[in-house]
Amino acid sequence: MAAAKRRRNGSTDDGRDGSSEGSPRRGPGRPSLGPRKPFLLRLPPDLLEDLRTWSSHELRSLNAHIEYLLRDAVRRRKGAPPD
Repeated sequence: MAAAKRRRNGSTDDGRDGSSEGSPRRGPGRPSLGPRKPFLLRLPPDLLEDLRTWSSHELRSLNAHIEYLLRDAVRRRKGAPPD
């Protein structure tokens, strides 16, 4: 099977975003989260570029970085200590 062509936004021509939806990676302190639900997020171009730059500095995919930021915000909102 030929490799799917990668677009600038990180998605491929077959509709996948490069994330491993069915098999999340686990690491120290990372729970098994199971399958992910796709969710369309519209962002202003400048914010998207800032998030891309930040995620690359943190060595995360854009999707993983947005999920990390959202989980951290929810955790702080609930008053839980950071990881």
